[in-house]
Amino acid sequence: MTIAAHPILRPEHSAAATRDAAGSAAASGAEAEFSGRQREVLDVVLRLMVAEGDGFSVAAVARAASCSKETLYKWFGDRDGLLTATVRWQASKVQMPKLPRDGLTRASLSAALTGFAESWLTVITSDLSIALNRAAVSHAGSGKSRLGEIVLTNGPFAMKSRIEPLLEAGRAAGLLGFEDVADAFRSFFGLVVADTQIRLLLGDDSHPDDAEIKTISARAVTKFLGLYRQG
Repeated sequence: MTIAAHPILRPEHSAAATRDAAGSAAASGAEAEFSGRQREVLDVVLRLMVAEGDGFSVAAVARAASCSKETLYKWFGDRDGLLTATVRWQASKVQMPKLPRDGLTRASLSAALTGFAESWLTVITSDLSIALNRAAVSHAGSGKSRLGEIVLTNGPFAMKSRIEPLLEAGRAAGLLGFEDVADAFRSFFGLVVADTQIRLLLGDDSHPDDAEIKTISARAVTKFLGLYRQG
């Protein structure tokens, strides 16, 4: 688990822009994976998807990004490679919590889960993520492209692999009780995301603002800890 300005593109929620980058292992990994120029190109792809859907060509990306098609093919291989990199770049904007060095407490676990939830909601409710997910849904099962598979692998599945170590650490510290970490993640996902993403995908214009995201996240974490609290 959601990224230069196009006329129809609203700015990203400020919560994402102001989050402490030091707490994001995923974002720093993406910055190491992609050069600054490559990230600029991937942002161009995201803007094109907001404006035009996923019907863009590699040539259109090259024109909009002021680079050659040869450069794009060298960097990303093919169109699927470009889409995969774009999804990975967008997903990397979800800020990952750092495990406390002096041991996990109820307060630090709650803070880490809440920070992750806020960042996750901020990214997936952005215009960029909504455009990306709409395109993925339209292609799923159609055989037109691998975009659905790419988004599933680098979106929800990637979020699961990132947050599970924190859930496992909570269990190891005696703060959480569950048998299957995958089940615990599904509960966390349902409480945090709820129906927010599907409503936006279906055209609801009521994007949650920073304050609403904080409220939703805090409420979701409180409920999650109530379900899985140990001791």
